[in-house]
Amino acid sequence: MPNSYFQFKQFRVEQEKCAMKVCTDSCLFGAVVELEQAQRVLDIGTGTGLLALMAAQRSEAVIDAVEISPEAQQQAAENFAASPWANRLHLHPLSLQEFGKLSRQTYDVILSNPPFFLGSLKSGDKAKDTAKHTGALLFEDILDFASEHLTAKGKLHLLLPPAEAQHFEQLATRFGFFPERTLQVFTRVGGKCIRHILTYSRSAQVAPTPSNIHIREADAVTYTAAFTKLLQDFYLIF
Repeated sequence: MPNSYFQFKQFRVEQEKCAMKVCTDSCLFGAVVELEQAQRVLDIGTGTGLLALMAAQRSEAVIDAVEISPEAQQQAAENFAASPWANRLHLHPLSLQEFGKLSRQTYDVILSNPPFFLGSLKSGDKAKDTAKHTGALLFEDILDFASEHLTAKGKLHLLLPPAEAQHFEQLATRFGFFPERTLQVFTRVGGKCIRHILTYSRSAQVAPTPSNIHIREADAVTYTAAFTKLLQDFYLIF
């Protein structure tokens, strides 16, 4: 059974109320997303608030977080309030669509680990299915919001499985967004690619050559040096 919390070096993420718990690929995403000189950041579908908290530790930005689930809203609000950056973290208990209608704020960085399973079977657990499967939040909704609320030189960052990443890229060009960086995440050296960390901007360019990162060595136990370097400011074990 998952722990009721995940302790990082500078903050704790309580997670007992959330369907989606803290996971390694989300932590990696939070550690690599580009935040240089960002003044305003939006986390879409914040869940426990993990990505917003990591962004707060890594920057001086004001961070907005949108969440539709009542249980996750409560959890994220508690995690934000207990963190060292409570004054820069703002939870909006709304759907992205509702938030987009109400807000005129623009962002230097928009990041999301969205519901992403497009065609797989649902579990029957309503909370988990909302968190994992596209439905109330579609890729088109993210792109439509970004087209209105991302600054001219802003970046859109997403964490998606490989098949869904390909589908998102096909949609993105229709909204005027182009891939700038793809980081392929592998479980271990010689293992399976489980996620793509994607960076999009409004600048059309030659499709980037994907780079790779492996979470663990071939023994499936030892963390790689690259992963350790990225997470050393967060994980207690490093």
